[in-house]
Amino acid sequence: MGYYTEYLDSGLDAQQMASERKRQLGRISELRGDRDILVYAADWDKANTPPALLSISYSDLVPFHDQLSNMKGTKLDFILETGGGSGEVAEDIVRSLRERYEEVCIIVAGWAKSAGTIIAMAGDEILMEPGSALGPIDAQLSWQGKVFSADALIEGMEKIKREVDATGTLNRAYIPMLQAISPGELQSAENALNFAQELVADWLVKYKFKNWDTHSRTGATVTCAEREERAKEIAWKLCNHKQWLTHGRSIKIADLEDMGLQITDYSKTPELAEAIRRYHTLVQMTFDSTNIYKVFETTDSQILRFISPGVPAPQAADAVVIEAICPACGAISKIQANLKRSPLQPGHCKFPANNKFKCPTCEAEIDLTDTRRQIEVQSKRNLLDEFT
Repeated sequence: MGYYTEYLDSGLDAQQMASERKRQLGRISELRGDRDILVYAADWDKANTPPALLSISYSDLVPFHDQLSNMKGTKLDFILETGGGSGEVAEDIVRSLRERYEEVCIIVAGWAKSAGTIIAMAGDEILMEPGSALGPIDAQLSWQGKVFSADALIEGMEKIKREVDATGTLNRAYIPMLQAISPGELQSAENALNFAQELVADWLVKYKFKNWDTHSRTGATVTCAEREERAKEIAWKLCNHKQWLTHGRSIKIADLEDMGLQITDYSKTPELAEAIRRYHTLVQMTFDSTNIYKVFETTDSQILRFISPGVPAPQAADAVVIEAICPACGAISKIQANLKRSPLQPGHCKFPANNKFKCPTCEAEIDLTDTRRQIEVQSKRNLLDEFT
C-alpha cells in the first residue's frame, strides 16, 4: 500500500496531518544526525490561486526568516518544493542560509524548478531520488502578455541578424516584432541569463565543490581552475534553453550526473527514503485537502499561507460576512466585517482589528490582511471595528 492511500484510509484531519508532518521531520532530522531541518514548500497549481502567490517572492522572506530564527545548530537540511519564482529572492534565501550555517544540504523529494534549482546549487550536498527533479534556470520574460525564455529571445534576434547578413535584406515579417523590442529589453534578457549563471557557478565553487580535491578516475589533484571550469559548464548547461527546449523540463539525477554534478540518491537508504517520502506525501495531502498553498516549517514550528476567503461584493451593504476555513483544524467560521456600525449577527465572529483571526476551535491564527484590503477596495470604505 502506498503512503498516500495509507494516510487517506486513516482519515487524518488537518491537525493530525500537521502532527504527522512534524513527526516525520523529526525522523529525518534524527536519521541525518540530528541536523536542523527547515521546509519551504509551495503548491504547484492551487485552484483559483494566482501563480504569483505560488512563486518564490519577497513576501516569503518574513516567514522564512521567522522559521530560520528558531534554529540552533550549525548544520541544516533544507527541504525544498517549488515551481520557481524570483531569482533575486532565491539569492537572498541562500545568503541567509549560508550566513547562518556551516553546512547546508538541500533535499528535493518532488520538484524544485527554476529559482528552486538555483537554490539547490548552493548546497554542500543535494539529496534526490529517481522521482525527484530540478529544472532549467533560463530566465523567463513577460512580453505582450506572454511568458517566454530570455535565451529564446536572444537566439531569435541572432537568427534574424544572420539572415540579414546572409541575404542583405530584412524579411518584412520580422518588422512588427523588431519594432516592439527595444535594445534595453534585449540587454535585460542578457542580464537575466547572466545573473542565474553567475550565481550558480559561484555557489558551486564555494560550496558543492569545496571538498572536491581529487579526480575520481585518475586520483590527480583538482585545481581551483578546474573547479571554476566545471562550475561554469554546469551553470551554462542548466541555462541552455536549446538543450531543454521548455522551461518546465524535468532534470533528473542521471542528467545532473552527466553534467558532472554529484547527487546523493536517498532512495538507497531505505529508512531515510521512507521518512522523506512520507513527509512529502503529507505536504501534498495538506495542499490537496485544505486552502493552504505554502508551508514554512521546522520540527516544532510552522507558518502556513492559505488562500484568503472569498469576499462577496460589498456594494451598498452595511456589513460583509465571509467564511474562513481554519488551515489547522478545518473548522469554518463566519466572520462579520462592518462597513457601518451594525449589530453582530448570531453565530458570527467579529472581524479582528489587527487582521489576525483566531480559530474558535483550535486557536490557530488566520491572517485576514488581504481580505480587509479587498473589502475596502471594493466598497471604497474603511472597515469599522465597532459593533452596536
